[in-house]
Amino acid sequence: MPGVNASSVPPSSPLHLEATPGRLDAVLAALTDHSRSQVAGWIAGGHVQVDGGAALKSSLKLRGGEQLTVQVPPPAEAAVEAEQLPLDVLFEDDTLIAVNKPPGMVTHPAPGVRSGTLVNALLGRMELPRQLDFDGEGGYRPGIVHRLDKDTSGVIVVAKTVEAHARLAAAFKDRDTRKSYLAIAAGSWKAAGPVQVDAPVGRHPVQRQRMTVGGANARDAQTLFTPLAAHPDGHGRTLALVRAQPRTGRTHQLRVHLAHLGSPILGDAVYGRASEVISRQALHAQFLELPHPMTGETLRLHAPVPDDLLGAWVALGGALPGDLEELTGMRT
Repeated sequence: MPGVNASSVPPSSPLHLEATPGRLDAVLAALTDHSRSQVAGWIAGGHVQVDGGAALKSSLKLRGGEQLTVQVPPPAEAAVEAEQLPLDVLFEDDTLIAVNKPPGMVTHPAPGVRSGTLVNALLGRMELPRQLDFDGEGGYRPGIVHRLDKDTSGVIVVAKTVEAHARLAAAFKDRDTRKSYLAIAAGSWKAAGPVQVDAPVGRHPVQRQRMTVGGANARDAQTLFTPLAAHPDGHGRTLALVRAQPRTGRTHQLRVHLAHLGSPILGDAVYGRASEVISRQALHAQFLELPHPMTGETLRLHAPVPDDLLGAWVALGGALPGDLEELTGMRT
């Protein structure tokens, strides 16, 4: 299938970021939601400065607090290509497809990201609908009705027709969907039972690539967190394996709300810190329930918990609580 032409992207304004501790390429990938290979290209091309000086080594160690300036180069071409990439398909019919998105895959092309995305992979196997605003400033998003962060794995649904897109988008907007995530909370978890967080989420006033409780243009956000297992880390803190059920769908909502509770997600270099036992944030979209856009029947979609998340919990000394797939199901 030939590539699909998307609008050309004008040069972007420089990004001004505050560094977290770690390697320059890993820190920038986390802060900008781009892949490490793309970030390495920026660094090699002289597009990154640290505290005003050019940074030419991806392996540069950052202490945290350095001022990073990034001039994201325009994409080499404005075509969004169909790519033959493997997909773990959970459900598919004539109107929609549900995929278990792997960590490291961006949902859709955007300025600076033109390949390797879920949309590229889907274009390699089907046509996607050009619904209203499918190609705007936020990127090329045919069929996309919701998204997962690059390093969040799990269930994502994509519409295959304009009508299905409109109905699925309405279901998400009207909160007719139910989502359940699994996360490892790496801070000082204290609650023995469920915790309801009702805290608006908006853009960070200084670090524009981040969200925060409050912030600019904050919108209401609610999440129910339920601890499934807890484990002391040996340093006076308690790690927790938690079920997260968002009632709203704000950008970075679960990551921001857990950081707000003092327990940022393990491996989240943006809202917490990188981890030696997992190379991404330990967050997985495990279950999704939604009305089928044409029949109205409830679709119950499930993406098994990935090995890297389970391995990280065990590596930290945690015990798995029986049948994890049952315990984290949506019964509330």
